Amino acid sequence: MFMIDPEICYRALQSRDPRFDGRIFVGVTSTGIYCRPVCPARTPNFENCRFFPSAAAAQESGLRPCLRCRPETAPDLAVWRGTSNTVSRALALIAEGRLDSNSGVETLADRLGVGERQLRRLFKQHLGASPVAVAQTRRVLFAKQLIQETRMPMTEIAFAAGFGSVRRFNETFQALYQRPPGALRRASATALPAGSVGEAGVTLRLRYRAPYDWDSMLAYLDARVIAGVEEVTDGIYRRTVAHGDRYGIVEVRHEPARQNLAVTIRFPCVRALPHILARVRRVFDVGADIATIGAHLSRDPSLAGLVAQRPGLRAPGAWDGFELAVRAVLGQQITVTAARRLAERLVALCGAATTPTTGALTHCFPSAEQVAAADLSTLGMPGARRTALKAVAEAAIADPSLFHSLGSIEAAVARLRVIRGIGDWTAHYIALRALRETDAFPATDIGLLRGAADAAGTRPRPEQLLERAELWRPWRAYAAQHLWAADAALNWKN
Repeated sequence: MFMIDPEICYRALQSRDPRFDGRIFVGVTSTGIYCRPVCPARTPNFENCRFFPSAAAAQESGLRPCLRCRPETAPDLAVWRGTSNTVSRALALIAEGRLDSNSGVETLADRLGVGERQLRRLFKQHLGASPVAVAQTRRVLFAKQLIQETRMPMTEIAFAAGFGSVRRFNETFQALYQRPPGALRRASATALPAGSVGEAGVTLRLRYRAPYDWDSMLAYLDARVIAGVEEVTDGIYRRTVAHGDRYGIVEVRHEPARQNLAVTIRFPCVRALPHILARVRRVFDVGADIATIGAHLSRDPSLAGLVAQRPGLRAPGAWDGFELAVRAVLGQQITVTAARRLAERLVALCGAATTPTTGALTHCFPSAEQVAAADLSTLGMPGARRTALKAVAEAAIADPSLFHSLGSIEAAVARLRVIRGIGDWTAHYIALRALRETDAFPATDIGLLRGAADAAGTRPRPEQLLERAELWRPWRAYAAQHLWAADAALNWKN
C-alpha cells in the first residue's frame, strides 16, 4: 500500500523536491486546486493541504488540476509495481483506452483474472481512486495536454482522448475548469502547425524520472533495427505503426534538459493516439522508478558497482508482443545481427507495405495472420524454427491476450512454454520485453552468465545465478539489463 505521511509530503512541497513528482499530488482546500509537489506557486499553509497518491484520487475528491504546474505532465511513475502487479497490469490496459469503450470494470477485471470487487479494492488501496475515476482522469489530462501542446482541432482532441462526443468533452471541461476547452489553449501553441494528426503530425512530451541512459537505450534499438520498419538516425528513433488496417509513423527523440521524450506521431486515426503513446512508454520504459529500482539492486554488493556505472539504465520493452516473440524465436542460438537479417527477410516476405512510404520506412512488421499464411521455406532457417514461428502465430490468433501480462511471472512463462518451440529462455525473454514482467529473468542466457562472472572470470551455473537473483526480486529484469550491459562492455574491451 502507498503510505502517505502528511508532514513528509509537506516538507517535499516546501522544498519543491522533484523526487516526489509523480508520487504524490497536493490538494489545496482553500483554492479547490490540486498540484504537483514541484508547483512554482506560493506554498499553501499546512492545514489547507491534502495529499493524494494519484491525480485521480485528487480529482475524485472534487479538486481541479492546476493550470501552472500542469499535473498531466508529471512523470507517470509505476510506484505500485512490486506491491500490486494487478494494479500495474490494469493501468497498462487503461492507458491503451480499454475503459474508453463500452467495456466496463467487470470486463477489465475478467481480463486480469480477478473479481470486480477485488479490483476496485486494490485501486482504492494503492491509488486512492476507482478504475473508472483513473480512466476519466487520464482522459481529461490527456485532452488538456493535447490542447496546450498542439493545434489539433478540438473535435479531434475529444475523440483522441476517448470522449464519446464533443458535447461530453465540452461539458467535462466546463465543469472542471469553469471555462470551455478552447480557453485553455496556450499562446505558445499558436506557433505550431495547424492540421490533423494524419496530415501535420502531433508532438507530445513524455516526462521521465532522471537519470535516463538514452545512449544505452538507443544502442539497444539500433543494434536490432529492421530495415524498412525502423531506423535510428542522428539520435532519433523512427518506426512504422499499424493499428487496425491503418498505418503511420512514430518518431522519438530525447530532450535531456527537460527530462522528456518528444514523441511525434503521424497517424490517420486520432483514436489510436493513446494506444500509440502507451507503446512508446513501454518500449522506452518511461514509467520506471529508476531510483527505487537502483537502490534495491544496490543492496547486493555484486550489483552495486554495475548500478553505479549506469544509474539510468532502463529495460527496453517491445513495440508489439507478437513482433517480439517472432524476434525471440528468430534469435534462438544465433547472433543479434543474424536474427535481424532473418527478420528483414520475413518483413520482405509478408509484411504490409505502408502507403504512402516515408523515406526508408516502407513496411510494417507482419501480423500473426500474415505469418501464419506465409510460406516460410525461403527464409533460410532450420525447420524447427519455422515450425516455432508458425506455432507462435497460430497461438496469437487463437488467444488475442497471449502477450498481455495477466498473472504471475511463473504463470506467464508456463503459458508461453505450451507453444511448440518456446523454451524457458524464450519464454522469460518474451515476458521481460513484451509482457513487461519486472521479475522475468532468463537465467540460461549466455550473456547474463558472462556478465555475472567473478573477478577471475568464472561464470556461475544457471541454477547458481537463479539463487543469487532471489535477492534482486521483484526487479530481476533490471538486474538482467545490468548484467547484459556488463557483458557488452567486457566484449568491447576484449
